[in-house]
Amino acid sequence: NTFNFQPFPSDFFLPSYLVLSLPMNRSIMLSSIARQAIRKAGALPLSSTTGFQASRAFATSGFPPPRLFDYETVTSNLTVSDAIESVEEAFKALAKGKVDVPMPMHIGIEESSVAGPGDCHIKGGYVSATPTFTVKLACVSFYKNVEKNLPPGSGIFIVVNAITGAPLGVFQENRFMTDLRTGAAGAVAMKYCTNPDQEVVGFIGCGAIAKNMARAAAAVRPYKGVAFAFEGAEEFAKEMSEELGVPFEVVSSAEELCGKSDIIYTQTPGGSTVLEKDWLNPNGVTIIASGSDQPTKCEIPPDVLAASKYISDLTKQTSKVGELRSALAAGVMREDDVHAELGEVVNGDKSGREGNEIIVVDLTGTGAQDAAIGQVAWDKLSQL
Repeated sequence: NTFNFQPFPSDFFLPSYLVLSLPMNRSIMLSSIARQAIRKAGALPLSSTTGFQASRAFATSGFPPPRLFDYETVTSNLTVSDAIESVEEAFKALAKGKVDVPMPMHIGIEESSVAGPGDCHIKGGYVSATPTFTVKLACVSFYKNVEKNLPPGSGIFIVVNAITGAPLGVFQENRFMTDLRTGAAGAVAMKYCTNPDQEVVGFIGCGAIAKNMARAAAAVRPYKGVAFAFEGAEEFAKEMSEELGVPFEVVSSAEELCGKSDIIYTQTPGGSTVLEKDWLNPNGVTIIASGSDQPTKCEIPPDVLAASKYISDLTKQTSKVGELRSALAAGVMREDDVHAELGEVVNGDKSGREGNEIIVVDLTGTGAQDAAIGQVAWDKLSQL
């Protein structure tokens, strides 16, 4: 289930510094850029050329190739329970400024005769004083794949040695690890932003992320489940009830679910809002929203956000691609209205639930979580 990368095919164009490091008996067609680079190098004084060659050799030798872990290996050896503790620690570090998390990169693939439609998200991060960092590439919404009997999403995690900078492993996880770390964040939100007497948990949207949220919630404490989705709610409820030993009820509308639930997980495509303020439990509710991760998505109406104790996973991110973005755009909130980032609540610097209030926890997914699950995956799978 694990193997090393194979050499590039002979017709693959490579930069000159890589071409020159290949065995001499390989027939390599050099690109015009590579030829120009070699000619320029040949025109340098001997001392400069020697330095060029030495630095090239130093840069390309000595590191073993990264290990590739295929999808079956990843999915058969990792669970959401593996991720909860490490993701909780990552949120703590994030709130203390101990994580380097750049803003996500988004590549939109417009539909044409040769491509798309689809989206590619690139995230990553480094948690201070940990031995690895992670870069993740996640592709979603490639809906034409369905015609080819392929899933609409795929992805890889690249885990890198934080001492040497050399890639250690590439995990072909096809969003499985992303869903695990999202579920783990849902567990952290439930642990710190709800009370033990909130025992009815609703799930709006019943796909892969909902299953990990259900598993994660069960790791926090026992609960009674309520499920609603336009498709798949019955199957979700049956599977989760059998797996977790949790009683589940399937309801016919999001309004009915909101009226029954103390805690609501929303994990939908985010094309439109999924609940209304008047539907919510008057005794207080915690909404844990994870469907928005692009500027075009929104699950929670602005008036609900404005009335809530709003908690972000990372405010600089939720203000651009999360639920907060829509409230800012509607003029009903300012960034000063953010009660806390989740890590601040975990650390005890800010309060969680206080009385019969509406809490919204906005989970857009951070590079800190990716770094956390990447470390867990490397620690566990590298021992196989």
